[in-house]
Amino acid sequence: MNSGSLGHGLPVSVGMALAGKMDQSPYRVYTVMGDGELAEGSVWEGAMAASHYKLDNLCAVIDRNRLQISGSTEDVMAHDDQIKRWSGFGWHVIDVENGNDIDALTAALNEAKTVKGMPTMIIANTTKGYGSSVMENVASWHHHVPTEEEYQTIMKDFEIRKEAVLHE
Repeated sequence: MNSGSLGHGLPVSVGMALAGKMDQSPYRVYTVMGDGELAEGSVWEGAMAASHYKLDNLCAVIDRNRLQISGSTEDVMAHDDQIKRWSGFGWHVIDVENGNDIDALTAALNEAKTVKGMPTMIIANTTKGYGSSVMENVASWHHHVPTEEEYQTIMKDFEIRKEAVLHE
């Protein structure tokens, strides 16, 4: 589901996971949040509830690219140690050093399925616009529409990246 407003995804996912537990359903609930979203209070209310209800059928992922719509997350609302924070809230934490690595993310998601008695937080340390000489680590691409020239450069960058990956 698309929650619309920042900070609503995790609390809604907590409700979905809790409903699954109450119904004794085998499904799992996944949610993805941007790191800029962590400034929203509803995220932390959801974090507390997920731990309290031992929602081991809930897995959340933080896209930790350190950028948000108005700039660097560290300039807008600095983050402390997210591993310690989520652990302190009673979550199993998996820190994915390279969140742009699909195999590393797959391994983290598989690990999350094995965790019992607590929710799992995957911290995916990513690079915004990864692989594009035009977009990489540029906050304005949060809401930027490419010009035709930018689009052509982006597509060329991705084609080069694709060829490199295929030949690894």
